[in-house]
Amino acid sequence: MKKITKETYINWYKDMLFWRKFEDKLAALYIQQKVRGFLHLYNGQEAVLAGALHVMGKNDKMITAYRNHVQPIGLGEDPKRIMAELLGKVTGTSKGMGGSMHIFSPKHNFYGGHGIVGGQIPLGAGLAFADKYFGRDGVTLTYFGDGAARQGSLHETFNMAITWKLPVVFICENNGYAMGTSVSRTANHEDIWKLGLGYEMPCGPVDGMNPIKVAEAMEEAIERARRGDGPTLLDIKTYRYRGHSMSDAQHYRTKDEVDEYRKIDPITQVLDVIYKKKYATEKEVKEWDKEVKAKVDECQKFAEESPFPEAQQLYDMVYDQQDYPFLKHR
Repeated sequence: MKKITKETYINWYKDMLFWRKFEDKLAALYIQQKVRGFLHLYNGQEAVLAGALHVMGKNDKMITAYRNHVQPIGLGEDPKRIMAELLGKVTGTSKGMGGSMHIFSPKHNFYGGHGIVGGQIPLGAGLAFADKYFGRDGVTLTYFGDGAARQGSLHETFNMAITWKLPVVFICENNGYAMGTSVSRTANHEDIWKLGLGYEMPCGPVDGMNPIKVAEAMEEAIERARRGDGPTLLDIKTYRYRGHSMSDAQHYRTKDEVDEYRKIDPITQVLDVIYKKKYATEKEVKEWDKEVKAKVDECQKFAEESPFPEAQQLYDMVYDQQDYPFLKHR
């Protein structure tokens, strides 16, 4: 695995803090009704993305569900365009047509952003099949939540992926509650990774609050897929501090439980190492915090000042056929 250095920890801290503050800003804009529809935030799960990015190759892809705002940022997409998309602006990644749950950035190997629970799982295997078919050196990281682990499409996809040895890594971001029902109430065991055993697929649990643990598990799974040995299922145990969406009252858990998980916050863990190894002073960290705040404010300014799309765009985005017989194109 690529060495974890001083720069790695500093970048992890800056990136994860930015992702957290970016979504905190989105939460505030949602309350102001500037972000419409649903809003599913990633707060607490940042180590899952940070660890994965450390070991991904330049041709590797990522696909996920609707908790999908910070992944494309990590892969290289301009965060200003992400925020503009969430505000429905024409400068967004899908010209304001996708919104919160459907962020896409194919240029940066990010393929969504899917609102259908579990719908991205077979699509991820499809991306991996294309890489294998065309002989491309790419592995697809296919993310889903613990709720989607109960979908039938998962089993169909697992069966096909292991039979054809597709270069895909299946990653359950297991935050424990799906939409609001605990894992313990949705099956007769709580170990989602054991679903891989029925397909003789390598599988296991991962500490999702520690980016190093995530990186180590991802490295092994990605390299297995890259050398042609097929998929792996990782059950990454993580935790979201906010509700399933902004409209979630969170009656299924206590404040004390959330506070206990905050003690192992991935950002705090990384910052503790930075201080312990004297990678930075408290003054330097405060400067980084200011930089992050300024960057988030810049994203908000860009998004709020961008125009909404014209109504004609509805037709231009759907009817691509030049000689479409029923509606005049453009």
